Amino acid sequence: MEMMKAVVMHEFGGPEVLRDEDFPKPVPEPGEVLVEVHAVSVNRTLDLVVREGRYGAPVNLPHILGVDPSGVIVDVGEGVTDRLPGQRVVTVPWRSKPVGPLDAVGMQHLGGYARFVKLPASATVPIPDGLGFPEATIVTRHAPQAFNLLRDRAGLRAGESVLVMGASGGLGSAGVQVAKLLGATVMAGAGAPERVEAAIRLGADFGVDYRKEDLTARVLELTGGRGVDVVFENIADPVLFPKAFHAIARHGRLVTAGSHGGGEVTLDVKRLYLYQIAVMGSIGFTHEDVVASLEAAAAGKLAVLIDEVLPLSRAAEAHERVASREGVGKVVLSPQA
Repeated sequence: MEMMKAVVMHEFGGPEVLRDEDFPKPVPEPGEVLVEVHAVSVNRTLDLVVREGRYGAPVNLPHILGVDPSGVIVDVGEGVTDRLPGQRVVTVPWRSKPVGPLDAVGMQHLGGYARFVKLPASATVPIPDGLGFPEATIVTRHAPQAFNLLRDRAGLRAGESVLVMGASGGLGSAGVQVAKLLGATVMAGAGAPERVEAAIRLGADFGVDYRKEDLTARVLELTGGRGVDVVFENIADPVLFPKAFHAIARHGRLVTAGSHGGGEVTLDVKRLYLYQIAVMGSIGFTHEDVVASLEAAAAGKLAVLIDEVLPLSRAAEAHERVASREGVGKVVLSPQA
């Protein structure tokens, strides 16, 4: 049996459960491709929470994390005709549409914290020329979701206003840029001055440091007391969520995907119905959203914030850095580094 280097967890717990070891190299089955991994991002919920054993869906052990690997196809299984060895590809998170039990790479299936990963050919998308592996991984992980939340769920229109929470994070920074592409005025909420500044550099019109300022009061001030049309929420912090909710204008919308701030919040139901506010959650997006996001990034219309690229052997350190919230942007692992 051929072996490969991988970061494997045999139990749930802290970063120390991530062990750099030899693991059987996967063999692609019919309809699958084998990808040599060049980049995979570290996510608070889909990596750290899964590692701790606190994720809401079952994960079998031993397990290899990593929901969004990108790399080069080195082999294809029987019946695969639309992917070829040598092709650069990135992974969409879901192996199939998430309409029932989750079926995702890096959660229900072995992920990309490894030298090689096998994937359904249908869960891969070619990377445009000129776009690097770390950038492709981050764009695919977050930008399609941002398009889905803002354009499809919130129905954001040109001329409306948006408050983006966690605006320097992976999904938040994508939300800032997608909102601008859709013609909105963007207010970036973040928890440190350097993170606010990073979101401004990505195109946000205004910034709010919600650790130092009263978020609701500042947004109302910026909108002349009206509030924003849309809140793009991806934190679910018990203190910040109500603050953002009370910054929504009448007939406004709140869209959300993400819960690394805790996941349980209070909701002012009186304001909900009196202001006729809609609250929507979604984890969906289309294949077309992925392709459009990658093409926009390759054309320089979508940028990503990368905090650090670390070798795969330093996965535990990468988890510690993400947990510390010290950096600005995504932490990426690369078996090739």
